Amino acid sequence: MNVSLTPQLETLIRQKVETGRYNNASEVVREALRLLHDQDKRDAWLRSKIVVAEQQVREGRVTEDSDAMWEETDRGVDERLRRGD
Repeated sequence: MNVSLTPQLETLIRQKVETGRYNNASEVVREALRLLHDQDKRDAWLRSKIVVAEQQVREGRVTEDSDAMWEETDRGVDERLRRGD
């Protein structure tokens, strides 16, 4: 597979190798692609959560942001931590 890169990207890859963290340009590209794949998965997860949230809003299933709501949330988190969840 041949890939064409801009001079700026070639410079960036060269700089990454020069840091010593990567042995060669291929390692830099592999890491970049892995990070891109991870970002794509996070984006898909977030989009799915937005769909659910939009449906809940349409159905009127929303919670008002208030100090009491956050205090209840904190208590729930504390309880889960005590149980080891």
